[in-house]
Amino acid sequence: MDYQIKSVKFLKSEVDYKKCPADRLPEVAFIGRSNVGKSSLINTLANHKDLAKTSSKPGKTQTMHHYEVDKRWYLVDLPGYGYASISKSMREKWEKMIDNYLRYRKNLQSVFVLVDIRLEPQELDINFINKLGEMGMPFSLVFTKADKIGKNKGAVSVRNFCRKLMETWEDLPPFFVCSSVDGRGKQELLDYIDQINEYSYNQKKQEKE
Repeated sequence: MDYQIKSVKFLKSEVDYKKCPADRLPEVAFIGRSNVGKSSLINTLANHKDLAKTSSKPGKTQTMHHYEVDKRWYLVDLPGYGYASISKSMREKWEKMIDNYLRYRKNLQSVFVLVDIRLEPQELDINFINKLGEMGMPFSLVFTKADKIGKNKGAVSVRNFCRKLMETWEDLPPFFVCSSVDGRGKQELLDYIDQINEYSYNQKKQEKE
């Protein structure tokens, strides 16, 4: 299949899901703990080094960034969770913003939860994943920074994370092992997003018939 992104246009940044772009196109969202490499991954997928702003300081993304991709679907960059350097009130405000978006954004097809492959299973990640399950929101896992760990150690880390999930889940979600440095997993992830969008378009077509 080898889907490649040809054009990306930044649309707007919002804190209220009601003010997000019109829900005329299917949409996927990316989220993860602060400093998980989300912006770098988005830039890699889009073949654009400065599309999403990267920073060594966690919490760079503070609003919901919407991008129109190939005039066919939306990519959404959500604020990270687990940010320790902001106030409790600001953290609660971000959490409410993300929660409302996930619950009420009608055209949201799937959420990609980014996990640092170098770390042991983190409670923050597990809790967020369980929350998606409670919402009934389709999601996938993206293990980032695969270039910073040996292949065998990376496989063990993924296995440990999946084992932890199986304590509360009957089935595992799709998952991808990626690196923004060497492009590992990029094509598999793009092809999967393309499948999601194709499914959405086919569903709409059937509804009209």
